[in-house]
Amino acid sequence: MNVLFNLVVVVQVISALVIIGLVLLQHGKGADMGAAFGSGASGSLFGASGSSNFLSKSTAVAAAIFFASTLGLASMGNNRVASTSGGVMERANTQTNGVPAAPGANVPATNATPAEAPAPTAGVPAAPTTTAPAVPATTAPATPAPAAPATQQ
Repeated sequence: MNVLFNLVVVVQVISALVIIGLVLLQHGKGADMGAAFGSGASGSLFGASGSSNFLSKSTAVAAAIFFASTLGLASMGNNRVASTSGGVMERANTQTNGVPAAPGANVPATNATPAEAPAPTAGVPAAPTTTAPAVPATTAPATPAPAAPATQQ
């Protein structure tokens, strides 16, 4: 499959280069425009549109080959199967003794005791151990007392 893929890539590159060369060699339709305004015997402004020469026909064939190889490459790229043997997810679902883990069990099966926390690294300052001073508790009424009506004298 890999050889066929490389062959189609080579065909596509060659057809692209042929298209570029043929398009650059062709005589443009607008080049005869000066002949239509007085000095030539052209029937229309851009020449006859029905006639095609060898260069235009071979450009059409090269374009068809290019499009076919592009579709072939897209099809081959879509149908490739990625190999997943030995991947990380396969190892995550099995225990160390070869018995598959129960679904939902993400705990590795080890008999070792957990290691203690590592010692602080040299050069890193320790966290301060001071505590904030205690604030005396104050009791506040649950609901504010109603305001007394103001009296005028």
